[in-house]
Parts: sequence; structure tokens; C-alpha cells
Amino acid sequence: MPLTYTPAPQLGAKPKDFSLKGVDGKTYTLKDVTGKKGTLVVFICNHCPFVKAIADRLVEDMKVLQSKGIGVIAIMSNDTMAHPEDSFENMKKFSSQHGFTFPYVIDETQSVTKSYGAVCTPDFFGYNAAGELQFRGRLDEVNPSKPAMPTTRKELLEAMLLIAETGKGPAQQTPSMGCNIKWKSASAT
Repeated sequence: MPLTYTPAPQLGAKPKDFSLKGVDGKTYTLKDVTGKKGTLVVFICNHCPFVKAIADRLVEDMKVLQSKGIGVIAIMSNDTMAHPEDSFENMKKFSSQHGFTFPYVIDETQSVTKSYGAVCTPDFFGYNAAGELQFRGRLDEVNPSKPAMPTTRKELLEAMLLIAETGKGPAQQTPSMGCNIKWKSASAT
């Protein structure tokens, strides 16, 4: 399993709009999920061991962010023909199993994922209330193969709370790492 790391954030970049189907049957646009204090766009999937390892911690932190006025959406964009464990039906199961309190949507064409420049799962894009990218780092300081401890620093949570309060992200951001996005072959698109 090759590791992929997120590149340095293009601070100030604007989020790209989308219209994507959620596991709840609704279609979501950027406007639907934009929060008053900021917005977090997360690229995940069902089968990645890194996502599986952080899923419950992610949900816990997203509940806090949502209560502070930050909108959250998770996008799954892997090629489901090559990776059926990431199918829409399995997305429903995964979100239910982990108690997602935010929309989980599928990017079937992978165009939204490409427009954001997402490279791995998980990949986090944190925007301030003005819609300016302020964070593209990791969830926390834990190696995903190890359990979190009570003293684990929650980097994404801290960053988004700072963004909600000041409009600016932390000066130091550690790239997220995970499995590469499973792109469709050129002949499949």
C-alpha cells in the first residue's frame, strides 16, 4: 500500500462548487454545507486502512466543529468498479456504522476531487467563513496504525476552531497521509 502525502496548502484558494448525491438520498452543493464560521471538505473512502483507523475520532471531532458553526461534508471518489468496497451501498453502511453527522457523498465522475486537487484518503480542506483555504493538514498526531491517547493533539480540530475564531489557520501544518485516490482509467471515463 503506497503512502501519499498531501502537498502544501494553497492558502486563500476558494472551494470548488459541486452537486453530489449523499447516502441519505439528498443531493448536496457547496452552499448546502457551508457553515457560518467555516467549512471542512473531507475526502475519504470506506476501505482505506487510514480512514478506518480514524473514522470514530473523525466523527467525534466533526460533532464538535458542527456545534461551533463549521459545515462539514465527506466526499468519496474512488473508482468503485476497481474497488467495490467503496460502492455507494457500502458508503451507506460505513456512514451508519460510524454515526456520521455530516453528509457523505459520492463523486462518481471524480471531477470534484480533481478540481480540489485531493490526492489521498483522508485529505482535509479547511476554509474560513470567507471561503479561503486555511488548513490542509492531518487529523491528529497519531500514527493511524496506533490508537489515540487522551493526550493526542487533535490538529484538525484545533485548526478549524482557530479558523472559526480568527479566520486564519495555524502557521505550522503537518501533511495528511493515506492511500492514494483510486482514479478511473482513461478508458473508463
